[in-house]
Amino acid sequence: MLAPERRRRGDLLVAAAIATAVAVAVPVIWLHSDARGTTSVTAEHPAVEQPPATAVPDRLTEIWRHPSGATSAPLTPGGAVVAADDGTVTGLDPASGRPIWSYQRNMPLCGADSAWGTVVAVYRDRRGCSQVSELAGSDGARRAARTSYADAALTLHTDGTYVVAQGDDRLEVWRSDLVRTLEYGKVIAPQEPNSQPRSGCELHSATSSGTRLAVVERCPGEAGDRLTVLDPAPKDSQKPEEYGSVVLGNTSGARALAAVGDRIVVYRPGDRRALPPRLVVYGPTGAQLAEQPLSAPMGEHPVAVRAGTIILLWTGAAVVALRSSDLLPAWSAIGALGPGTMLAGRLLIPVVDAVAVLDPATGQEVGRIPVRRADSVGLEPIMSSVVGDVVLEQRAGELVALR
Repeated sequence: MLAPERRRRGDLLVAAAIATAVAVAVPVIWLHSDARGTTSVTAEHPAVEQPPATAVPDRLTEIWRHPSGATSAPLTPGGAVVAADDGTVTGLDPASGRPIWSYQRNMPLCGADSAWGTVVAVYRDRRGCSQVSELAGSDGARRAARTSYADAALTLHTDGTYVVAQGDDRLEVWRSDLVRTLEYGKVIAPQEPNSQPRSGCELHSATSSGTRLAVVERCPGEAGDRLTVLDPAPKDSQKPEEYGSVVLGNTSGARALAAVGDRIVVYRPGDRRALPPRLVVYGPTGAQLAEQPLSAPMGEHPVAVRAGTIILLWTGAAVVALRSSDLLPAWSAIGALGPGTMLAGRLLIPVVDAVAVLDPATGQEVGRIPVRRADSVGLEPIMSSVVGDVVLEQRAGELVALR
């Protein structure tokens, strides 16, 4: 028969030492953990999707406003209006502006955007804009999270299928569970050297559809900007798959504006050959398909948004409607302060002291609703959205609700 195990004095000392180490380690880990710096208050009564308005209103009056310095446009996922400012993401009731949920971290916000009925909020830590949280739009519950090295500032873009997070040196593409489908540009400690097609390039802009990612970049030793067309979800996220890449002559200051299917529209300023500024449409491999000269250069912050069957492009002084079938201009409207949005089958375009009501097929103005916004006319666009019968405007770092 085996002798029974007996505890020796040394065993007891070892066990006591382990217990003491665990007791010390747990508070230390907590003090330095992300969870310690996070406060999440989910909605007691989640927001619900509002039925769309059936008619354009005769008047619009401000009903509330809320700071939102980390968004570039009104976010309306899951029936809530979402503001992001000073480390806090807040879900607001559209009618009252009352907070119904909040999510706060002890880090600055790099930006926030909405996709898949959720909010994607990106926070900055010592590794850059690396901490990403995905929150349900209706109640603020956390859905997913990810971390990775990133640039110190970035721009978020969503196409309904993917979110593109673009910095100056690198970009990533994420799917709905925040799994990375592509990394492009500068790679920290690459597992496989030379997996990227080029190195040392500065990324100027990016846009995407479900099947194409278009990047305008400037690479060392090249005469002009380069347009690169990529698969947004290659077999290996660390090995970009190019459909095509081309240097855009002597162009400097080109900008990828929009992608629909496998077509991409790029703004190209005038170049050394005295060519005028123009919109250029490229095909699935980056070959030029068509171009449209512009009467004047675009401003510093052009932006394009989808509205039904057209793309609304704000140039800095006008709205140009691009047909989604070929991305060529259909009509333009001067005097716009932003690209606008759709309500009850009409386009609402912000203009000085009003919202212009346009026929989306022709661009003809069919009405005008007075709106006071003397505090908001500047170089940045006024971005618009609609929840039910509430019209939302992002004016610089503030959300304003009108009804």
